[in-house]
Amino acid sequence: MMTEIQEAKKMSTKIKEKHEVLLSIRDLHVWYELRRFGFGLAGHVKAVDGVSFELEAGETVAVVGESGCGKSTLMKTILGINIPTAGELIFEGKNLAKLTSNELQKYRFEIGYVQQDPYAALPPFMSIQQILEEPLLISGVKDKDERLERIHKIMSEVKLHPVDDFIHKFPHMLSGGQQQRVVIARAMILEPNLIVADEPVSMLDASVRVEILKLLRALQEKHKLTVIYITHDLSTVKYFSARIFVMYAGNLVEKSETRRLLENPLHPYTMALLAATSDPDAANAETFKDIPPGEPPSLVNPPKGCRFHPRCAKMIQGVCDEKEPIEFEPEPNHFVACWLYQP
Repeated sequence: MMTEIQEAKKMSTKIKEKHEVLLSIRDLHVWYELRRFGFGLAGHVKAVDGVSFELEAGETVAVVGESGCGKSTLMKTILGINIPTAGELIFEGKNLAKLTSNELQKYRFEIGYVQQDPYAALPPFMSIQQILEEPLLISGVKDKDERLERIHKIMSEVKLHPVDDFIHKFPHMLSGGQQQRVVIARAMILEPNLIVADEPVSMLDASVRVEILKLLRALQEKHKLTVIYITHDLSTVKYFSARIFVMYAGNLVEKSETRRLLENPLHPYTMALLAATSDPDAANAETFKDIPPGEPPSLVNPPKGCRFHPRCAKMIQGVCDEKEPIEFEPEPNHFVACWLYQP
């Protein structure tokens, strides 16, 4: 008898044949209420404030920005944890806001989540087998042999082999890189269509970061996955993502193919991110002088006009500080929300 998760997978396959776009986000706003001492409404934290983009099935995209820019809020909304304040999130032709509880649960079966801190993400009192078996039990896979077969298969795919040496261990018995492989295996165990990877290598030693990114890339290519890679580090995206979305203060300020953006950044904030990227060559230390002064704005009361203008050396007086920038396309498929590129 076919389980619910198998039925959902069969249905999603039919849908995917009709929709080239897997995920469509349209003018998404996610605001958090800010209350004074637990009582009266004191305002809103505008964590995501007018974000729009589309992802095709099998595409890899990096969402890049510094801490507090809204990346994690965007990620939690895609995962179905946050409820949008306004706008639409369309997955395989279905509006997330209009799904019933049962439909929302099936939607979550289609999304894999790779957390930032593998040690905190794995329950210390469960063995690796129990950790990987839990989502299968929740999704309705009742046959024990089938569950064990799928666990062995995914552990081999993430290169935790020989499997029998790892399957009965507990998280504290593994290295950081091995723990992250378990997190990736858990995200993959239900065979999702979309993976959201939230800073998946930031807690790992430099020696294993590229190795984990290459593993994710190999899994993405093998299973034709759509992947959203959340990061603050532009130095790692070239190993993984086909496109980059740069986020600042709740907005997307630049969107482009990865190589083009790294070679020719257009938005002043993107230039600042690249200037701040770690470089082991001491001769390049001078690039740090190009980092703009100041801090990101408050998302409770963001500045009028372009949110980056208080820190921008190229700010146009009377324009950048007055009018919110619209998206321009200075070169094919390279979009930037900056008044410097108005025709």
